[in-house]
Amino acid sequence: MTFDFDRVIDRRQGDSLKWNRYAQRDVIPMWVADMDFAAAPAIQAALQARVAEGVYGYGMPTAEMVSAVIQYHAQHHGWQIRPEWLVPLPGLVPGLNLVCRTMGKPGGKVVMATPVYHKFLSAPIHSDKERVVVPLHQVEGRWEWDWNALDQALAGADVLLLCNPHNPVGRVWTQDELRRVMTMCAQHQVVVCSDEVHCDLVLAPDCKHICYATLGDVAATHSITLLAPSKTWNLAGLGCALAVIPNEALRLRFTQGMQGIMPHVNILGYVAAAAAYRDGEAWRLALIDYLRANRDHLIAALDQFQGLTVSNCEATYLAWIDFRETGIIEPQRFLEAAGVGVSDGTEFGLPGFVRLNFGCPRSTLDEAIRRIKQALAIEPA
Repeated sequence: MTFDFDRVIDRRQGDSLKWNRYAQRDVIPMWVADMDFAAAPAIQAALQARVAEGVYGYGMPTAEMVSAVIQYHAQHHGWQIRPEWLVPLPGLVPGLNLVCRTMGKPGGKVVMATPVYHKFLSAPIHSDKERVVVPLHQVEGRWEWDWNALDQALAGADVLLLCNPHNPVGRVWTQDELRRVMTMCAQHQVVVCSDEVHCDLVLAPDCKHICYATLGDVAATHSITLLAPSKTWNLAGLGCALAVIPNEALRLRFTQGMQGIMPHVNILGYVAAAAAYRDGEAWRLALIDYLRANRDHLIAALDQFQGLTVSNCEATYLAWIDFRETGIIEPQRFLEAAGVGVSDGTEFGLPGFVRLNFGCPRSTLDEAIRRIKQALAIEPA
């Protein structure tokens, strides 16, 4: 099958959070992690069939959805998930916050590597926990862990929020790296919450996503994995995610913390998730090819400007761009003025960078590149 990722869909006049930010301005929105592609035809068909039933009451996980999730992860990640491990959530962010609230002691420490998705940074604060950040560092352009700093930060901590693959730097953590994280967390008796929402968006052919819980019994026993089809199949607005918790005691604490505050999952979210995991593979593989080409095109275009560096993201559709050597003090404002709306690196804990979403038709990306080049004086107006 072929899929038309070049098709431009006008999202300016509707309910799009992404596009409505600049509804009254000529700015291409490339900030939030929301692609501009139509969902896979198989997902659209499944949703249309469910809508045609005409009854939309409270829902629960269907056997079809549970089976699709289990079979997909067994086939693609070698992870044998048991049905009782699955806890449905209306989104990944509620899962992050729930982990911070239910794991560990009041006022305890929550550790994370930065720069990182800004909801990681806010989750401990919402739970009256202490946020401890461990800055990643670059070695020959590649983002790496500071192992000594991580070990020190984990001492006395309750939770490590692990972004795997990492948003925004785009790293796919290797098995050796994850095993080192596992060893440290086991030694310090730290619960690992592994956000793996981008796990099926690996762009680098020489990289393979490793589900943290598959490292062995030790990792499975102290981990909570957050999954969702939202990023890979562009379904964020349908609100369906899953926590996978093999440890029964951790699962009980987590589910008890949900009582009274966590709404039911959207019934259409269950339908879309089942269709994505069961029938969305051909579309996903075509998407990976398209995103990889967009990434390479963006890097080649912007590498012409002295002092600007684009991280070669191994996964996600989010470019992490370093402006620190350009002399541009506020790059997000600079690009917004040029007509390209990106996320400010300050939100992720690292000023001087921006995050740019290249999950869009090539014509949209080309126009954004044209505007950026013009603003940087790479090309004349």
